[in-house]
Amino acid sequence: MIAVVYSGSKSAFWKISNEGKTVAECTIAGINPTFNDQKHILYLLNKNIVLINHAESIKKIYAFAAGASSAAMQNSLAETLGIFFKNAKIKVKDDLYGASLAACYDHTGIVGILGSGANCAYFDGKTPEKNNFGLGYILGDEGSANHLGRMLLKNYLEDKLPALSRKKLEHKYNVDRPLILERIYKKPGVQNYLSSFLDFYIENRSDKYLEQIIDQAFEKYFTTYLLPTTAKHPDEEVHFVGTVAGNFQDRLRLVAQKHNIKIITITKEPIYNLLNYYSN
Repeated sequence: MIAVVYSGSKSAFWKISNEGKTVAECTIAGINPTFNDQKHILYLLNKNIVLINHAESIKKIYAFAAGASSAAMQNSLAETLGIFFKNAKIKVKDDLYGASLAACYDHTGIVGILGSGANCAYFDGKTPEKNNFGLGYILGDEGSANHLGRMLLKNYLEDKLPALSRKKLEHKYNVDRPLILERIYKKPGVQNYLSSFLDFYIENRSDKYLEQIIDQAFEKYFTTYLLPTTAKHPDEEVHFVGTVAGNFQDRLRLVAQKHNIKIITITKEPIYNLLNYYSN
């Protein structure tokens, strides 16, 4: 029995397979080892009944997690998972490696991540090329869910949202200026808080003002991540992975067309392709 997990900072998606057939699946909070210590990750694992029921039967785990780009973080997460899954051999890579496998399998290509965070790399069929991206929600993540949340709240606080959008936001989240500033600057979990506003964009996808914000975020993503990568690898196919890319494919393809870039595939949930890869 094997388990495959793909984790952003917000959510970790688990699939458990036996002889090529999915026998269980679940979603827990993200297990980013940069932001979460061993105690917290074990707490998340120990409160999930699906993982508890299959812990002893799982023999191999392939884990791909945001925040696991260094060997130290990979070893840390593997050690933590090994405490819970005592009979399993565990392989940990970062989410960019997982996204690359999900999009390209063993072929070359350029892979962009637009989920709770953002990244981009050329994949040579074995490993993503090293880059200077992946700076996290404070210094980077342009185009991601937390970036969209940041842009939405900034527009709200600066009184730039149209009246109807402002009213909908206040009704859904019960927000005002003091509450937002306190939540961002005085409480933990800021990245997940910002990413949670992706639901507002999805529910109001026909809102023209929100469309403008999305287009601005994607434009920033292209200039920061994708265009420098395609300049180095001009003949490679371009793929995207992640919830933001999956939910706003139309806007993403429009921005890509402006830059004469053709997007070959957009994979909203890479966990399915990863499970297929390791099951076969």
